[in-house]
Amino acid sequence: MKTLYEKEKKLNDVLEKLNLLNPQTSDLRETIANLDYQKNQLEIEKKDLETRYKNLLKEHHQLKVKLEKLNQRSVIENKKE
Repeated sequence: MKTLYEKEKKLNDVLEKLNLLNPQTSDLRETIANLDYQKNQLEIEKKDLETRYKNLLKEHHQLKVKLEKLNQRSVIENKKE
């Protein structure tokens, strides 16, 4: 009979430990889910920023070409005078 009582006590102890771990596991899962959501948001923002950066580089190049053309015209007009 003593062994049966000991087994029951051990089972109860293990159940208590599991119940104590469950909230931690739940909190951990929630934390992981939040971190995953934040990661996804940051990836979306990163893609958006990369797109904006590429557009700015393209616009910069176009403006640079226009400025060079204007400078060339100015030099040609100054030579004519």
